[in-house]
Amino acid sequence: MNKWELPTPMEYRAWKLPMVEIFETVEGEGTAAGYPTVFVRVFHCNLRCAWCDTPYSYAPARPEFEATIGEILDQVKRYPSRRICLTGGEPLMHRGKSAALLAALADLDQVEDVHVETNGAIDLAPFDRLRRERAERREKIRFIMDYKLPASGEAHRMVRENFRVLTDRDEVKFVIGDREDFRSAVRVVKDWHREGQILFSPVFETLPPRRLVEWVLAEPLPQVKVNLQLHKWIWDPAERGV
Repeated sequence: MNKWELPTPMEYRAWKLPMVEIFETVEGEGTAAGYPTVFVRVFHCNLRCAWCDTPYSYAPARPEFEATIGEILDQVKRYPSRRICLTGGEPLMHRGKSAALLAALADLDQVEDVHVETNGAIDLAPFDRLRRERAERREKIRFIMDYKLPASGEAHRMVRENFRVLTDRDEVKFVIGDREDFRSAVRVVKDWHREGQILFSPVFETLPPRRLVEWVLAEPLPQVKVNLQLHKWIWDPAERGV
């Protein structure tokens, strides 16, 4: 059995993952912004972005708890929301365990959407095969690929081949800190983008949203959606579990 072939649900329900938090709120960004959503935040990340707003999700911080996939499912099912955001850290870096968790969440009858916030430095091809295995998963699982730009310090880590697996249901997010980032994002979109909604987000409290809007209109970029982090306007930007 290779690492992408999952055992039976009864077997993988006992697999454990390091976790940060599971909570219900409204989605703060992307095409699902505003919808009640259950956030499943997995611990660990393979990047260290300069502007990261969740440093508690990777070392030297420690996991808040460990949970089996069965225990995670039980917590998710307590909430009435029909949408799940699988996030981190980087939720796909646990490979086979990440794949099992993603499949298990998508296979819940109550769930109609599972969007995966992934950082662009993980090969999405094996996870794309996972969602294509069943029609129900194809309808539920979406990738939101956060493609890193120069100001993040991690642009060199991006897997550009991931653009080949994205569909029109997926999203590509570019977090923009300055003019150089904007120009870089425009080049990547021109050279690599095929399918998926393009999102341009300003780094919170670094790049004024108005300036980003001016750049998008002047380029022009009619296919780009300016994406603000709704939760940071509703709650204190440092508040967790919201």
